[in-house]
Amino acid sequence: MSQQQPVKPFLEVLNGRRQNVPPVWMMRQAGRYLPEYRELRATAGSFLDLCFNPEWAAEVTLQPIRHFGFDAAIIFSDILVVPHALGRSVRFEAGEGPRLDPLDTPEQIKTLARAADFGKLEPVYEALRRVRAALDPKVTLIGFCGAPWTVATYMVAGRGTPDQAPARMLAYREPDAFAAIIDVLVENSIQYLLGQLNAGADVLQIFDTWAGVLPPREFARWSIEPTRRIVEGVRAKVPDAKIIGFPRGAGAQLPGYVEATRVDGVSIDWTAEPSLISERVQTRVAVQGNLDPLALIAGGAALDRAVDDALASYAKGRYIFNLGHGIQPETPIAHVEQMLARVRGYRG
Repeated sequence: MSQQQPVKPFLEVLNGRRQNVPPVWMMRQAGRYLPEYRELRATAGSFLDLCFNPEWAAEVTLQPIRHFGFDAAIIFSDILVVPHALGRSVRFEAGEGPRLDPLDTPEQIKTLARAADFGKLEPVYEALRRVRAALDPKVTLIGFCGAPWTVATYMVAGRGTPDQAPARMLAYREPDAFAAIIDVLVENSIQYLLGQLNAGADVLQIFDTWAGVLPPREFARWSIEPTRRIVEGVRAKVPDAKIIGFPRGAGAQLPGYVEATRVDGVSIDWTAEPSLISERVQTRVAVQGNLDPLALIAGGAALDRAVDDALASYAKGRYIFNLGHGIQPETPIAHVEQMLARVRGYRG
């Protein structure tokens, strides 16, 4: 008789089965708020060296699971590894964020490789295999990529900007050239995500961090449509692939995003309007979020209220507790423990 697989509460929610105690994890949970991360980061040298060393990346992925017992681990990597595999120069400067060689004219865009060298991403797959082998079977393993719009904003400007105006302007002035970047990112993101599933990921998340700067017409073209194509492309090979979308700042455009992309779940930021989400999003898919990371830094009664508000708004449906964006480096570990105790004390 075959041995029954352990139940993964996180996957149960994405499969349509609400949990009495919501599963919980945090975006950027492997990171600078943990002293053990800072110690390893100092050893590693550059950020990309840490991402591309399977032993170190696996260790960093597992650190928050050991520390807090989260219901999901997300592989330690970065959304800009795909441009790196496409042959673009990608570097991270301390205190400055990512730096790339800008692709900001149609002539430069013609130099972009069509196909990534996935050998450069083999360390990510190896890290996934190592984490999968080390994880408790009840813990879900998440792989991810950046959404084409968000990755393209960094490729065009060569860096992050306050409102990603360089990419927005290029998309207005040279839509065909900009679409060429998006097409390359769609096709290579599909292959990258399939590789992550093959290496042991249970779930995939597509991070569209800069979706919220787009007006509705552009949001449909540059955020929704490329994400829909990725979901479709992954499921053409893995029909039951579980995929979460995170179009940060999408607001009232979320219901349309969910309907068009056919994701299994959607992350929401802390500005989301609860009634819109519960009535028009959570009735269709699982919802993940949406504690303000600053409430987690504040702690005390303010944190308790914020946790309770999120639970009251969403825990009656299919819900994964998370932050509305990544945890900040200055967050006290005691506040993470306070949040977890509050969530795990919930009985819906």
